[in-house]
Amino acid sequence: MPSDSLRWETLQALKNSPKGKITFNPYWSSRGEDILSCYQDSLSLSPQSGAILQRLNLQSPQKAVCSNCSSGPTSPGLTSTSSTDSSRDVAVKNNTVTVTLSKAEKEQTHNRNEQDPEKDVDEITSSLSSPTISLLSPEAMAMAGQIAMSEEEQRKKAKMAFRLRQEMQEKLVMAVASTESEQLKRFEELMELKQRQEYQSMRDMMDRETKESIGRQEKLKEEQRHRLKIQNLRLREVEQQRLREAELERQRLVEGEERLRNLNSIQEEILQLNQLLEPSTQTQTTVLSASIGTYSTRGNQLCSQVSEVVRKTAEGQYPSMEDMTVAERALHEMRTQIRLMQEEAAKAQEEEKKKELAESRRKLEELKTQQEAQTKAEQAAKERAQKQGLQNNAEDTTLKWYKELQESLTQCTQSIEQLSSSKDVQTKRLKLELQKAATIPISQISANSGSRLREIFERLDKLLSGQAVVSAGKSISTSHHPQGLDFVFYKVAEKFVKQGEEEVASHHEAAFPIGVTASGIWQLQPRFGDLLLGHLHKKCPYAVPHYPRMKDGTPVDEYQRILGYRVDDSGVEGQDSFMKRMSGMIRLYAAIIQLKWPFDSKHGLPTHGLNHGWRWLAQMLNMEPIADITATLLFDFLEVCGHALLKSYQGQFWKVLLLLKEQYLPRIEAVTSSGQMGSVSRLKLFLEKLLRERQLSPPKGELTSIFWRS
Repeated sequence: MPSDSLRWETLQALKNSPKGKITFNPYWSSRGEDILSCYQDSLSLSPQSGAILQRLNLQSPQKAVCSNCSSGPTSPGLTSTSSTDSSRDVAVKNNTVTVTLSKAEKEQTHNRNEQDPEKDVDEITSSLSSPTISLLSPEAMAMAGQIAMSEEEQRKKAKMAFRLRQEMQEKLVMAVASTESEQLKRFEELMELKQRQEYQSMRDMMDRETKESIGRQEKLKEEQRHRLKIQNLRLREVEQQRLREAELERQRLVEGEERLRNLNSIQEEILQLNQLLEPSTQTQTTVLSASIGTYSTRGNQLCSQVSEVVRKTAEGQYPSMEDMTVAERALHEMRTQIRLMQEEAAKAQEEEKKKELAESRRKLEELKTQQEAQTKAEQAAKERAQKQGLQNNAEDTTLKWYKELQESLTQCTQSIEQLSSSKDVQTKRLKLELQKAATIPISQISANSGSRLREIFERLDKLLSGQAVVSAGKSISTSHHPQGLDFVFYKVAEKFVKQGEEEVASHHEAAFPIGVTASGIWQLQPRFGDLLLGHLHKKCPYAVPHYPRMKDGTPVDEYQRILGYRVDDSGVEGQDSFMKRMSGMIRLYAAIIQLKWPFDSKHGLPTHGLNHGWRWLAQMLNMEPIADITATLLFDFLEVCGHALLKSYQGQFWKVLLLLKEQYLPRIEAVTSSGQMGSVSRLKLFLEKLLRERQLSPPKGELTSIFWRS
């Protein structure tokens, strides 16, 4: 049939149209894409559809007439329109019908596809079928109906296919999701396995490192234990060495203290033997001219050797075995000297007895001659004093003070007579121990260490205060005897003066440490000062100053003792030895009056200060000078105390020096013989230098702050 051929041509045209070439992808829905998203051209009918529609238009009037004739005025399912209008409209529609989809509609269609895919299919089919062609012929209507049915069937198939695809897609999605879930689960298991493996490997590595660390620690501990063992062995060795050294040090100290005690005993014995040796020497000098001065010189040398050893111990050192050997050798030699002197004295005793009568006669003649010369000298001095206005004696107040001090010394001597002359063995031992405790520390005074000097001072202060002190390893106290304190005061004062006439006379710098110690004790124990001055004035009356006059009936030997000379059975000591002792005692006195113990904050100025030095200097210049003595003592006094007097009296001191040089020095020169001008020249040069330079340096040996910190 012709309609069947047109139908297939129409289908073939639709198939060849761009719409029929649309490809179908079952994964559009799963990817959320539109079916027509890949189709970019607008949809339109094929050019052949126009010829088909034109052919249909040519056949339609005939068929319409036939249908109108057969079916009457109306026919169900057909719409009658005017021929002109319907043909025009159909022609226009057939020529111009195109179905286009804009990009905006595509986007809206794509959005609606995501919400309801079935609705999209309906809309697409409806839009495709929206251009309706009104056919008057039944064939055309049948064709349209078939087309519509075919489209409906295709739409249902499309819906069914879409549902199948959607179900398949959902199943595929579910399968993919399940696969992915399984894969994710496998992946998680794999990751967990890897983590466990990594954790296990890390743990194994940490275990290995821990074991290695433990091994290293064990090794270090073993090394540490080994080192500690070695260190403990070394410490034990060091401790044993320290104990051995401590034991050796203790033994050395014990031996040193024993040697020190022995050395002090040797020194004391040597000094006592030297005192015995000196008069024996004098005896020999009068009998045997060949041995004059030999024993005395050797005795002084031995005393100097022992004094050097003792001076080392004063620096805080113990005497060595060599020192003890030297001291013992000196003691042995001193004893030999004494024995030889005694033997020579015994030999000379017979000759001395033979010459005794002649010597006594000669002494009587010399005594008469000296008395006559003394009387003439006194008369001449009185005449000169009346002419020149100088005194021969000290002032009355000074003499009164001098006599009071001598009476105090005599009373102290009498009060200790019982202890001094006791025959009891225990009392003698106590007296010897007290004497050592009082004299040995004074013998150890030196300018080597301020701390050592302070220890000696504190020891003497305790002893004089009645407290117990340790001497020669024993505890000594003055409370052991009623007269013990008086005895100690007497011996301490006597020892200080003896140090002046021996130690200071030999070493002038020693005046300052001895003087400051005596001044400090004087400040704390005023009674000591009276006894010190009593001993000093008794041995050196020029420290008053006082020139004792010879009374009628006084023997010459006794008068020489009063003047300060050492007199014994052998005779009077030499002038050089006498002047040396007087110089040492004046230097000690000059040091005492200007020094103050630096650690005494309770007392102010020294008890016996510079005012007494000024008084002594003024009274010396108001008295007639004595040959050799006056010049020597003035030089020694000014050399030690001049700087302190200058600081205190300033201009007045320069006036006194000028008076001494211009007026008093010529008087000294007038009474001095040509053989005794050495002391005068020395004083003159000293005064000229002072007045020329107008300054006086501190004395040599003065104690500084550095000494007290040593």
